[in-house]
Amino acid sequence: MTNRMYRGVLGALLLICLYFDFTWLMYGIITVLFFEGITSLIVPKLVDLFGRLVAPGSSFFEYKPEPCSVGSRFGFESERCWRLVVGSMLLVTYYYYDMLWFFPWFMGFAIFGAGLSGVCPVLLAIRWAGFK
Repeated sequence: MTNRMYRGVLGALLLICLYFDFTWLMYGIITVLFFEGITSLIVPKLVDLFGRLVAPGSSFFEYKPEPCSVGSRFGFESERCWRLVVGSMLLVTYYYYDMLWFFPWFMGFAIFGAGLSGVCPVLLAIRWAGFK
């Protein structure tokens, strides 16, 4: 599983839990994003590990990290920073959902679109800021 595929699945899950008003799933997604951002145990790596145990030699489950920039200012991975930024924005906007109801929907569509196209503006901005 690649990070691009992960973003597509994450965006689809966000849209599903917003449409059907699954509060427990939204808080679960936010918890997983914070856990991944803090510990660096990300779902694509875990799926790769599980895929190697279930189907040895299969390339479908192979984790392929995106290339990092060489001249980064900070020693922190951009994917981890992305997960922390998205988790914190979802937490704040879902807590104030009455006033900011459009923002989680926008994030869900943007993350789903980033999974389909492979271009995530937030991740590009984080990399431009100097994260690896």
